[in-house]
Amino acid sequence: MSELTKTVRRSVLKINADQHDWEDDEIVTEYPLTIFLNDEEFATIVCTPADLEEMVIGFLAAEGAIQSYTEIKQLTIDEAQGFAYVDLHKETILSQSFYSKRRITSCCGKSRQSFYFFSDARTAKPVEGTTTATPAECMQLMRDLQASSSIHKQTGGVHNAALCTSDSVLLQYSDIGRHNALDKIYGHCLRENIPTSDKILVFSGRISSEVLLKAAKIGAGIILSKSAPTDLALQLADELGITAVGFVRNDKMNVYTQAQRIILT
Repeated sequence: MSELTKTVRRSVLKINADQHDWEDDEIVTEYPLTIFLNDEEFATIVCTPADLEEMVIGFLAAEGAIQSYTEIKQLTIDEAQGFAYVDLHKETILSQSFYSKRRITSCCGKSRQSFYFFSDARTAKPVEGTTTATPAECMQLMRDLQASSSIHKQTGGVHNAALCTSDSVLLQYSDIGRHNALDKIYGHCLRENIPTSDKILVFSGRISSEVLLKAAKIGAGIILSKSAPTDLALQLADELGITAVGFVRNDKMNVYTQAQRIILT
């Protein structure tokens, strides 16, 4: 069992108008994890120290280093040193330099040019799922996500993400990094062989282009966020066939792309 702690207690001065007092508070921890792939340093991720195996698997899949969990020969995590050692059944095909540079390429065969990580052009494919949801179902899934994260309630310092059907939360993860939370979902599904097509991603952070691309790699047709999207994320959502819904809160929501998946009564 992991001895890493997700939170620490710290005495803080709390001020409310003209009232103030020192109180103990829960503070979320940060943990750097360096991944070695086939004995070569691959990446360092700053994360919440929980569900590290799922995060590593999901990160490698999102980066295009693996296509399935079966390609991993061995995965060992040295929590004390902050190292993850991953041995693959195959040689590492791509140069590490591809993972740290952006390349310009066409988006899914269309004429418009977009900025992509090299790996994104290989692994982000159009989503063709037929998942639908009503506005009421979207609102309830967001409420369920918020209610399910104990670490968020304790600290307010993490992002939450969940993989859902239209009427239930299937699995949920939290992390200080919004990308990490999605990688944990992806890694769990790859390891446990859980289908991810025709699913809904519910997310606490804003929908950036990187988040949208991770949703495409996971295969989710709908992404719900309580926050805002970016313009590039919406352009990618249009091209990748993803329904992007933002500001899901207080019984309101904005459907930005592929609105046919939101069923109005």
